[in-house]
Amino acid sequence: QVQLVESGGGLVQAGGSLRLSCAASGIIFRVNAMAWYRQAPGKQRELVARISSGGSRNYADSVKGRFTISRDSAKNTVYLQMNSLKPEDTAVYYCNALLTAVAGDLAYWGQGTQVTVSS
Repeated sequence: QVQLVESGGGLVQAGGSLRLSCAASGIIFRVNAMAWYRQAPGKQRELVARISSGGSRNYADSVKGRFTISRDSAKNTVYLQMNSLKPEDTAVYYCNALLTAVAGDLAYWGQGTQVTVSS
């Protein structure tokens, strides 16, 4: 059974930093891509950052220059380093992974971790 376990959320002041982690566990044949999404109250879930199997990275315009996505392939783990946080970054952050597992190619979601940035 594949699952994604997230950690690292919390409450920080504007200008502070947080590092989110997401570890995929289970029988995984291939990690095709991993990404971070976020959803603020009353808003739709949006893509924040993504990293492909080849290491290509994409970021939402709102976080470019402040957030960095990275991965540890040996641990099937993706990270999101968030610097210079702003109140508008407040949201529930979700890890997403496109994995090849026993059931085939599927997208998996983490449970979400709350990030709150105070002004």
